[in-house]
Amino acid sequence: MSDQGELARMRRSYRTARLEAADVDADPIAQVSRWLADAAAADLREPNAMVLATVGGDGLPSARTVLLRAIDAEGLVFYTSYRGRKAAELAANPQAALLFPWVDLERQVAVRGTVAKVTAAESDAYFASRPRGSQLGAWASEQSTVVPGRAAFERRLGELDSRWHDTAVPRPDDWGGYRVSPVEVELWQGRPDRLHDRLRYRCNADGWTLERLSP
Repeated sequence: MSDQGELARMRRSYRTARLEAADVDADPIAQVSRWLADAAAADLREPNAMVLATVGGDGLPSARTVLLRAIDAEGLVFYTSYRGRKAAELAANPQAALLFPWVDLERQVAVRGTVAKVTAAESDAYFASRPRGSQLGAWASEQSTVVPGRAAFERRLGELDSRWHDTAVPRPDDWGGYRVSPVEVELWQGRPDRLHDRLRYRCNADGWTLERLSP
């Protein structure tokens, strides 16, 4: 493990690009989609990976990485169990933050917004598109609960595989999607000397306001 001195010396100057208000879309969702396409074109690993931060009734924040599975005019969609920690926290406080850390592009996007479940039809359609193993995994996992060991989990997976051996795996009632509807979106582009470019969209009664933030 690196000592404190080594960590302090880890630094690089960001010089890949610059970020100007004149160059971005007036619609933050369109701009995020544009940068997401850039990340995919750059062949980044899991370009749709995003950190999801939630806060439950106890006031303690939680963060984990999830995968963006849809983006549209209404927001950004991910799928998960409706029984895990994130679901419990979103039930207590239906607001969240998202972060796309595209380090190799010296970019990141931070989103804050309100959260609601997607429709059952949307969840059904996405679940049907998943690989069979992932479908079975959604049934086998009681997300975030304590388990005695992996063997019990794998036995459960085998039982479920036999149960739906020759039929389609249905979507569990307690599994589906959430949509994060942004109220704030920040674009970050690394620049030399830590004087990074930051542009923030804020939602208001007239639409979106775009403003530059100090690094």
